[in-house]
Amino acid sequence: MIEMNLPQWVRLRTGSVAFIAVLLFVVTNGCAPYQFGNAALFPSGIQTVHVPIVRDASFRHDLGLQLTEALIREIELRTPYKVTADPFADTTLRCEVIGETKRVLTETDADYPRALDAAVQVRASWTDRAGRLLLNNSIVPTDDLTILFSQDERFVPEAGQSVDMAMQQAIEDLAGRIVSQMETRW
Repeated sequence: MIEMNLPQWVRLRTGSVAFIAVLLFVVTNGCAPYQFGNAALFPSGIQTVHVPIVRDASFRHDLGLQLTEALIREIELRTPYKVTADPFADTTLRCEVIGETKRVLTETDADYPRALDAAVQVRASWTDRAGRLLLNNSIVPTDDLTILFSQDERFVPEAGQSVDMAMQQAIEDLAGRIVSQMETRW
């Protein structure tokens, strides 16, 4: 065996280079499954989402189209997925507006409505190509095929607010909540 007599500064430098190399290896490979950005929030292995026109069972037939547009905007903005018109996409997000209501909260002395509440109820289901549910409302799976969402918005006609403005805000809030449910559970 050959024994090398190296100066101490060379041995220290070699040791620190080896330490940095090991540290770099551990940091890069130890965090390999971790994803940065919003992609970490959503299930991996999915690239495309098909969002068919939302069916509308309410008396306001424009709500389904408004919700479809809001869902597409939210998915494109907040998720790593691409919305496609192809029904054979990786996943399909189906929704149905099942009801809308308007309720008077307060009245003036002359019985005119002062503050009202507009509400929209939606049923949603997110499935993959095999028909497996991807949208879960609870930690313990249930047999429900859909999740019910409801959103209320308050509006005051005296202040120039209309029921259409309130419904549009409710639709946008619903789209945000539905897309939030697409996130992976911890």
